[in-house]
Amino acid sequence: MLKQIHDPAETVSDVVFRQIREDIISGVLPPGAKIKLEQAKERYSIGISSLREILSRLTTENLVVAEGQRGFEVSPASRRELLELADLRIVLETHAIGLAFAAGNLEWEGRIVAAHHRLAAAERKLLAGDVSRTVDWVRYDWEFHQAIVSACNSATLMATLSSVFDRFLRYHMLAESFRGKPVVDDHRLLFELSIQRDVAGATEVVRRHVHSGVEHVLKSGRIL
Repeated sequence: MLKQIHDPAETVSDVVFRQIREDIISGVLPPGAKIKLEQAKERYSIGISSLREILSRLTTENLVVAEGQRGFEVSPASRRELLELADLRIVLETHAIGLAFAAGNLEWEGRIVAAHHRLAAAERKLLAGDVSRTVDWVRYDWEFHQAIVSACNSATLMATLSSVFDRFLRYHMLAESFRGKPVVDDHRLLFELSIQRDVAGATEVVRRHVHSGVEHVLKSGRIL
C-alpha cells in the first residue's frame, strides 16, 4: 500500500521497488509511460541490473509491461481491467469480511475504531475543501478496510487483497477527485456494521462502495 512505513530489514532493491510501485499507483508514472532505464537509474539511484529485476517483479503484479528488447512501460489503464479489479476486490474483501467477523476479538474491534477515527478526520478535512489531506486519506482508507478484514487469519488472502486494492486505487488516483459525502457515509455505515458483525450488511455496503467507485472513475473521462 502507499506510504508504507520503512522496514529496517529492507534492502535497497526493496526500497526502490516500493518507490516505483508507489509512483505507478499514485500516477507519478502514468499508464502507458515508457520507463527509460537510464533516467530511472538516476531518479531512483540504483544500478541497471537491479532496476531490470525490480521492473520484472512489477510485471507479476500487472503494473509494468515488458516489451522485449524495447524495455518496459507502465501498464495501460482500461475500462475492462477496472471492472475486473472491482469484481475481484468484491470477491476477496467480502470473503475476508466473513472470516474476520467470525474470528474477530476485542483487539480487532479496537483496530477498526482507531482506523475509522483517522479516516473520518481526514474526510472531514476533504469535505471542507482541504485537498492537502488527499494523501492521508488514501493511506487511511486502506488502513480502515485492512483493519476490518485483519482478523481473517489468512496472510495469503490479505496479501492478494492488498495487491488488488492498490491496482484498483491506481484508477481512482487517475480520476483526481474525492467522491465526497457518499463515500464518507459508506465508511461510517461499514464501520457500524463491522462492530455489529453484520456480514450480510457489510457485504452489501462493500459491493455498493466499489461499484460507485467504478462509476466515479468512468465519469471522470480519464479511462477509455
